Amino acid sequence: MPIACKLLLSLLALFAFHGQAWSQGAYPNKPVKIIVAFPPGQATDQAARAIAQKLSENLGQQFFVENKPGAASIIGSEAAAKSPNDGYTLFMGSSGSLAVNPGMYAKLPYDPIKDFTPISLALKVPFFVVINPAVPAGSIKELVAYLKANPGKVNFGSAGNGASNHLSTELFKSVTGVSIVHVPYKGSPPAVTDLLAGQIGLMFETGPLIMPHAKSGRLKLLAVGSAQRSLAAPDLVTVAESGYPGFETVGWAGLLAPTGTPREIVAKLNAEVVKILSQTEVTGRFVTLGAELLSSSADDFGAYIKSETAKWGKVIRESGAKAD
Repeated sequence: MPIACKLLLSLLALFAFHGQAWSQGAYPNKPVKIIVAFPPGQATDQAARAIAQKLSENLGQQFFVENKPGAASIIGSEAAAKSPNDGYTLFMGSSGSLAVNPGMYAKLPYDPIKDFTPISLALKVPFFVVINPAVPAGSIKELVAYLKANPGKVNFGSAGNGASNHLSTELFKSVTGVSIVHVPYKGSPPAVTDLLAGQIGLMFETGPLIMPHAKSGRLKLLAVGSAQRSLAAPDLVTVAESGYPGFETVGWAGLLAPTGTPREIVAKLNAEVVKILSQTEVTGRFVTLGAELLSSSADDFGAYIKSETAKWGKVIRESGAKAD
């Protein structure tokens, strides 16, 4: 065989090899796991599943959720942080796991900043200020006035020491200067039960648990803690609008990858998540839960995590909140 023909065949084989290697290396080429540090059904889990379904459709590989609940989300967070950084294990991190836990625990088996690469914010769930109708207030201004006139006489409930709704109320106490007594429960449902019964007077709570009771008149909504009004209750004012500019308290979640995940993969996932969370068919059903699906750039999400960590760390220190 002439030398020129041999050379041509060698070049063709080389190109074929590189084409095959590129095809095999295209991401994703096998199923992708998204770790959620909460049980199925919780808002973070629901958002992760909605995103996973669309990523599966758009990228041609299965994206699936693996729930690893327990220990204030520490178990799942640690598992995600210690996973391979090849893009095939992702993490749906939350405000609790990424911004609250660093202030609540002296030692964590993961570092929310160093161990993860942000991809995109995905979910915000505002806390509503809700009272038993026996508390004589029809607005935040009236509530603050009543609480200041009756220091320590009104109890507030939470899902437990260090829970997001506990810290939300501590933030409210700090900015308004009121004195109210914390009653921690083992989860929000029993706290709402006692709020309905008048055993406690006040809570910061998310929409799903309190919206039905507010609509029936058994509880009274005074404001929402998000920076903007809730899509689930657009006529309800924010705490910020009620005389406390800058006040914001929301639960949130977002998609991350273990540190060292290739930038190309992070960029590809960010672009896909941004596209997915612009679709009303995906985001619409979360509105009725008082939640909002929204995306961000990777850098903006990283900056948000740092700002939220500083914010809640300050609230934890000043309130003396301790984990159960």
